[in-house]
Amino acid sequence: MEKISSLVENAFMIAWDYLEATGDLGEPETSAVELLDIIEDMIRQGERRRILIANAAIDIFKRRRPAREASNDGQPDKAGAA
Repeated sequence: MEKISSLVENAFMIAWDYLEATGDLGEPETSAVELLDIIEDMIRQGERRRILIANAAIDIFKRRRPAREASNDGQPDKAGAA
């Protein structure tokens, strides 16, 4: 079985790489904290399948995007600015 630290790291990198490639990542520091919070919550609930954790983190992160954008007063993320 994978160590918890490796599980967190692997799931995080899968989610991060996907979100970065699709342009959905947004501001890196805020995104990193949010992804880690999601992943850690899932692990606390007993989930140990890294692909499931990564996919769920991506889904949850993307569903929360409208709330993040609203908190930025409608301003696009730095990564999305032209």
